[in-house]
Amino acid sequence: MSSQTYSDKDPQRVIAGLKASITNPNVSDEAKRHAKATLNELDKDPQRVAAGYKAALHNPRVSEEAKVHAVETLDAMGEDLSPLKSSPPNNSGKHEHHVMGGYKATLKNPRVSLEAKEHAVEVLKDNDAI
Repeated sequence: MSSQTYSDKDPQRVIAGLKASITNPNVSDEAKRHAKATLNELDKDPQRVAAGYKAALHNPRVSEEAKVHAVETLDAMGEDLSPLKSSPPNNSGKHEHHVMGGYKATLKNPRVSLEAKEHAVEVLKDNDAI
C-alpha cells in the first residue's frame, strides 16, 4: 500500500499502527516487512526525494536509464523540469583554480611532509601553475 491509501487518516495514528505491527509477535514476517516499507514511504519528505532525483540528473556516475527514471518520477511528482533542461554552468576552470591553490598552500604548510610538497611541486609544474 502506498501513502495515498492513508490520505483520509490521521498520519500519526497510521504511523503508530505500523510501528505496532512491526513489534507485534503475532504479525507475520511478510506483514512486518510490508509495514516497514510503508512506514519508510510515509516518513519520506517529498522535497528531499525530489532533490535526490534532481541531483541524480547532474551526477555523471548515474546511468542514463536511472536519469530517465528520475525525470519520469519528477514529472509525476509535479516538479518543474524546465530549469533542469538547461545545461549546468561549466565550473571546471573554477574547480581547477581551487585545486591548484590547494597545492600551492601545501608548499607553505609546515605540517605537510616533504614527499607531499615534492608531489605538489610536480603537479604545479605539470599544470604550468609555477
